[in-house]
Amino acid sequence: MELPPYLATMPMHAITEMHGEAGLRERFRLESETFDADDRRRLDEALDLAARLHRDDRRSREPYLNHLLRVAIRMMHHYQVRDIDVIVAGLLHDAVEDHPAELAADPPAGDPLAADPTAAALAVLADRFGPRVARLVAAVTNPPWDPDRDRHQQYHEHVAASLEREPWARVIKVSDFTDNGVGVIHSVGPKVESSARKYRPLVPVYRDLVTRADTPLSAPVKQHILEQLDLAEERFSAILDEPAHQP
Repeated sequence: MELPPYLATMPMHAITEMHGEAGLRERFRLESETFDADDRRRLDEALDLAARLHRDDRRSREPYLNHLLRVAIRMMHHYQVRDIDVIVAGLLHDAVEDHPAELAADPPAGDPLAADPTAAALAVLADRFGPRVARLVAAVTNPPWDPDRDRHQQYHEHVAASLEREPWARVIKVSDFTDNGVGVIHSVGPKVESSARKYRPLVPVYRDLVTRADTPLSAPVKQHILEQLDLAEERFSAILDEPAHQP
C-alpha cells in the first residue's frame, strides 16, 4: 500500500481510519528516525514483541496493536519524549497484564516465578529490555480484580497509588488514557458508555498528576495534555449526562 507523504502530520485517528495498522507503523517509523541505530533497534524489538503478543487481540473495530502504536507515537510526537525506556514501556504497557504466561514462556518447575505469571513476565521484560522498562510496565499493570470490590473503584485506586511513585509511568498512562478517553468516540456499541463510566472519574486524578512539578514534561506539553483532558471530559459528559429539558 502506498502511503501519503503527509502521514507525519496527520492526526493519529485519521491515520487509523484511512490507513490502519500499516499507516500507524509507518508513522511510528517516521517518528523513530530521530533516534540513533541502537535506540531504533530497541524500539523495533519492542514493537515486534508487542505485535506477537497481541496478534489475536482486537479493540472495537481494529487490531489492538493500533492502540499501542498510538500510545507510543503520542509520547514521541506530542509529549516530546526522547527517553527510549519510556517509549518501549509504552509499546509493552499491556503485555504483562494481558499475556503474562505467553510472555513468561513457562518458567521451569520449581522456579519460584512459576507460581506467579506476572512476576515471571516482568522478569522477562527486565532481562530483554532492562529493569527500568519492567518497573514502568509494572506501574501501569492492573492487579488481579478482587471480586469483593467494585472493579472501577479498584482500578481508580490502583492508578492513583502506582503513579504517585513513578513520574515517568504517569506519562505512559496519560497517553493511554488519552487514547481511551478522547478516543472514546471511536468505540462502538456498549463499550462507548462503559468506557466513559470507567474513565471519567480519572480526569481529576490525571489533572493533578500532570501538573505536578516532578512530572517530567515541559510546560507546553502539560498544557496540551490538560486541553486533551478537557476534551475527554466533554465527550464523557455528552455520553453520560442527561440533556437539559427545554422549557
